[in-house]
Amino acid sequence: MATLPNPLPRLAELGLQLPPGTLIDTHLWLADDRAAPGGWAALQQTAPRVGLLPLVVDVGKGHGGPELWELMPEAMSYPGDHDAEEVLEEFWDAYRDEEWPGLAEAPRTPDAQHDAEPEAVAAGIADSLVDGLDGRGPLKEPRLALVPARRSADIPTAIGWMGPANHENDTARLSAVLRSWEDRFGIRVVALGFDTLLVSVAAPPTTLAEAEALAAEHHAFCPDNIDQDNDPTLTAYAERQLLNRPAWYFWWD
Repeated sequence: MATLPNPLPRLAELGLQLPPGTLIDTHLWLADDRAAPGGWAALQQTAPRVGLLPLVVDVGKGHGGPELWELMPEAMSYPGDHDAEEVLEEFWDAYRDEEWPGLAEAPRTPDAQHDAEPEAVAAGIADSLVDGLDGRGPLKEPRLALVPARRSADIPTAIGWMGPANHENDTARLSAVLRSWEDRFGIRVVALGFDTLLVSVAAPPTTLAEAEALAAEHHAFCPDNIDQDNDPTLTAYAERQLLNRPAWYFWWD
């Protein structure tokens, strides 16, 4: 993978106000303790200036932390070398008999959500993931992390995340799709688990037709999200998971 200079080995020199944490394989800094509301937003105010982006990492659910995951940043290609539609069409053809419908258009219905600042939406989603200490939230043990990346979409590739390995080994191809979603829907990568990904969405689809068009992309990107649901249809998924939703969740079996 083509990379920019990695500031993490010089983290102590960068002047960031960080809680106690650990550097994992030079590609990921992970806080030692559970994240608290406001922590993601605080990092977002300062870390990008030195080439780092915040992330919430879930070290629960029985897989341990990323020091136990198989992270392979050197094995990844560069997201910019891949075309998002070509990637999605290839996946689609592998899982569906219908002709690939093409990329969904960015939402066109004007409303307040489309004026939302992606970073503000991401901060709100991050807070919702870490709020509460009872372990009953969407993440079992969320911790703050920093990743050397210029674009949020590149975060999974930058750390060599292998969560979707049963679907795609080169995570850069998925980051190419995430880049496209950044441009069309204002997504930001907010959280990663062992095999899960959560993104915030500043401009979600606001009509069922828009959501159904996007559901085709989601099925290509992460078939398990739909195929293993009780109602594995694109329309049902669009209604429940995409229409006016400020976050998208993916998991790979």
